[in-house]
Amino acid sequence: MRRCFWCNDDPLYQAYHDEEWGVPQRDARHLFEMLLLEGAQAGLSWITVLKKRERYRQVLHGFDPERLARLSDEEIELLMQDPGIIRNRLKLKAARQNAQAWLQLEDPVALLWSFVGGQPKINHFSERSQVPAVTAEAEAMSKALKKAGFTFVGPTICYAFMQATGMVMDHTTDCDRYAQLRAS
Repeated sequence: MRRCFWCNDDPLYQAYHDEEWGVPQRDARHLFEMLLLEGAQAGLSWITVLKKRERYRQVLHGFDPERLARLSDEEIELLMQDPGIIRNRLKLKAARQNAQAWLQLEDPVALLWSFVGGQPKINHFSERSQVPAVTAEAEAMSKALKKAGFTFVGPTICYAFMQATGMVMDHTTDCDRYAQLRAS
């Protein structure tokens, strides 16, 4: 199978590329999970986060925003001792803050998808140099989320989130998934 330039030979990475990345997602819990994981990735490689994803699901209560919104400082300090996750206090506090902000949104799924007009935006990039790190839509999403109280949601994180959840489809034209997703 031909894959996008960024996908290495790690089976976990390949499964993520082949089965999840770029597939439109409208499940609120999944979108929340991906928003938190993209924030956790800041400054790191995505494979690092993927390898820790299952542990995150365990210790962050299945990404339940109601439970995460109630995380105590003591619980965050306990999480800081867990080698199975990225032990960054600011990112862990952001998970709590973002859960609180998420719960204040009337319809988080509709809000997130509004930045692409409610439908996936299919891009036609043929090579690495064409795929942007930031777009106007990601900048608008970042601004709106920050205004709503979110953190670790800069424009680059928001664009990666949009790619991961299929709001934008950025599989390159030489990738087999490009044709598969365009046909669906």
